[in-house]
Amino acid sequence: MTERTKPTSKPVKKLVSRCPFCGRDMTISRLTCHGCDTQIDSQLAVPPFFRLPDDLQEFVMTFLRCRGSIRDVEKELGISYPTVCKRLDAVNELLGNRPAVSSQDILGRLERGEISAKVAAQLLKERDSR
Repeated sequence: MTERTKPTSKPVKKLVSRCPFCGRDMTISRLTCHGCDTQIDSQLAVPPFFRLPDDLQEFVMTFLRCRGSIRDVEKELGISYPTVCKRLDAVNELLGNRPAVSSQDILGRLERGEISAKVAAQLLKERDSR
């Protein structure tokens, strides 16, 4: 019986988005085709996904693999529903996405007296125009 060995794989390189010396944003300055050696020099921003911390990148990949099912993400990561939602909120905040406000949230704030009817109407109008 022969022993099977796993092929050795190279360690996965992570895209660095911040300078390790000064902490400022890094840019992508060269793209290379290894087939024909074409090189393009430019100044491209690092895509927002790659600016997320490693743990949130892994979380997003799990979320996508689970096709957006929060319950499946809960099971796969062994975390609670509220924790999944908090991580999604963190991802959205770091990516610069404004959280979607539901009409129930707006009406709840109106009922509690946190906002006026005029402000509630404006928020509902803005929400519907997105």
